[in-house]
Amino acid sequence: MRELGHFILSDRRTLSFVQWLMAQRDLYIDRLRSVMTVFVILHHTAITYGAIGGWFWHEIEPSGALSSQLLILFCTTNQAYFMGFFFLLAGYFTPASLERKGYARFIGDRCLRLGVPLLAFGLILGPLTVGIVNYAQGDGFWPAINSLWWHKEFINGPLWFAQALLIFSLAYCGWRAVFGSPLDQNQCTPRRVPAGYWWLLSALGTGVVALAIRQFVPTGVNVIGLQLGYFATYIFLFAAGIAAWRYDWLRQLTWKNARTGIITLVIAWPAIPVGIAVARALNGPGKSNFGGGLSWTAILYALWEPFVAWGLIALWLLVFHARMNQLSAFWTWLNRRAYAVYIIHPPVLVGVSLLLHGWVAPALVKFGTVGLLACMGCWLIADPLVRLPGVRRVV
Repeated sequence: MRELGHFILSDRRTLSFVQWLMAQRDLYIDRLRSVMTVFVILHHTAITYGAIGGWFWHEIEPSGALSSQLLILFCTTNQAYFMGFFFLLAGYFTPASLERKGYARFIGDRCLRLGVPLLAFGLILGPLTVGIVNYAQGDGFWPAINSLWWHKEFINGPLWFAQALLIFSLAYCGWRAVFGSPLDQNQCTPRRVPAGYWWLLSALGTGVVALAIRQFVPTGVNVIGLQLGYFATYIFLFAAGIAAWRYDWLRQLTWKNARTGIITLVIAWPAIPVGIAVARALNGPGKSNFGGGLSWTAILYALWEPFVAWGLIALWLLVFHARMNQLSAFWTWLNRRAYAVYIIHPPVLVGVSLLLHGWVAPALVKFGTVGLLACMGCWLIADPLVRLPGVRRVV
C-alpha cells in the first residue's frame, strides 16, 4: 500500500513537472527550428536544380526556364527571412543562458557548440563534400582534398551561421559587461509588443543600412567566409530576439499587434517577382544588378527583404504558437536532431543529388524528390550521431 501511494505521488509529481515544463518551455520554437532546417536543405536543393546561389554542386544552371524562375523566387523569399529567423531565435535564448551560466561558462559553451562544429565542417565535412563532387566529375576524390589542404582553404559552408552566431554571442557578452546591468540583477520586464509604425520604421531602417553595406560588400561577396551584405537583417533580428526575451514579446504576440507586418508582407512580396520580370525585359536575362550599387533593382531588393521578413517571421510564430505547442514524441525526436542535420546536410544532399544525376526528370520533380530523400537521410544519419557520448555534448 505504501508503495502504491509512493507511485501515485511520483506519478502526480511527474505530471506536475510535465505541466510546468510545458508552461516554461516554448515547444513551438523548437519545432520552428526543425522546420527552418528543412527549408535550409530545400534551399540548397533548389540551387542544385536551377536557382541562383552558392553551393557545392549545380546540376542545372539558372536560366529563363519556368522551373528555374520558380526556384529562384523560392530561394529569394527564403533568403529574405529564414537565416534571420534563426538569429532571432538564437538571440531570444541568449540572455537567459548568459545569466544562468555566467560569462566564463557561457562563452565556453558557445565555443563548444558553435566553434567545434565549425571546425569539424571546415576540416572534415566541407572537404569531404568537395571530394565527392570532384570524384563524380571524374577528377578523383583525393586530389580535391589535397588541393584544399595545400592551399589552406577553410570551407565554412552553412556553418557560417555558427561562425556569425559565435561572434554575435561574444559581442553581446562584451556589450553586457561594459554597458549592461549585472547578471544577477536582470529579469524579464514585460512590455507591449512594439506598435505597427515601429515595424515599418525598423524595416525601412534595416533596408537602408543593408543598401549602405552593399555599396562596399555586395551580396554574394564573402568576407572571412561571411556575406556581410545580408548582415543588417541578421544583426537587427539577433538584437530583436534579445529584446523579445527581455520584454516577453513572443508570448504577447497576437494577430492584432502583428497585423501591420503581415499586411506589409502581402503588399511587398509581389514587388520582387514583378521587379525581376521588369528588369529582365529592360536589360535582358541575368544583366540586372540586385546585389549592390544604387540601381533601382539594388534599392528594391535591399528594402524589400526586411518588409517581407518581418511579416513572414510573425506568421510562422503565430501559426506555430497556436497549433504546434503541444508535447509530441515525434517532434521531440526531430527537434533533438535538427542541429546535427543542419551540420551534416551538405554531403548528404550532394550525395543524394549525384546518385540521381542520371535520372531524367523535370527539374521541379527532381527538386522535390531529392529534397525529400535528403531530409529523410539527414535525420536518419543524425539519429545515431546524437547518441554518441562525445557528439551529443556538442549537438
